[in-house]
Amino acid sequence: MNRTQWAAIAAVVLALLFAGAATVASAGRDDGTGAPRTPSAGSPDAGFARDMALHHQQAVEMSFIVRDNTDDEDVRRLAYDIANTQANQRGMLLGWLDMWKLPKVESGIEPMAWMPMDMRMGAGHAMFEPHDGALMEGMATTTELDRLRAARGKAAEVLYLQLMTDHHKGGVMMAQGCVDLCAAGTERDLAQGMVTAQGSEIRLMADLLRERGAKPRG
Repeated sequence: MNRTQWAAIAAVVLALLFAGAATVASAGRDDGTGAPRTPSAGSPDAGFARDMALHHQQAVEMSFIVRDNTDDEDVRRLAYDIANTQANQRGMLLGWLDMWKLPKVESGIEPMAWMPMDMRMGAGHAMFEPHDGALMEGMATTTELDRLRAARGKAAEVLYLQLMTDHHKGGVMMAQGCVDLCAAGTERDLAQGMVTAQGSEIRLMADLLRERGAKPRG
């Protein structure tokens, strides 16, 4: 069994574990008396759910694009696993917002506003500014998505792996923010799972890029 198959199995197992955990009606929270506790619209819990759902949506889109633009089985399998895992997680996040009776889109609030400035900037990084369709850290721009749609074969594989590496790095940063700021419970556990799983996939994608004579951007 090769490393891609191991990564695929790990991603599926994590998705199944968190799917089962998501059946807890209160998303793992209570107020100390056993009664469900609903986060506010401006809380890290709600902000993470909204922003990560949107972040995941683009990962699913990119994965379906590369699946159709290459015949390479390793990349297609990785893309399929990312699409499945992140689509499942996105459903959980949106389901929690519905359960909490909170909006999925908060007008007038910039993405990642629930994270303190120092967490959003990271060590030595400039503050992210939305541009060309990229709304959050790690997201591909409209121009980059158009390039991915037009690419074929090895060129599509390399661009996808580079874009998804950036995407995962942004996702890990945001998920770690929830680990640090969200209330204890299923959502925070899901965020920790994202940190672990996406970190593993970043290392796998570095190997796949190396095999293609390329490397991550930046």
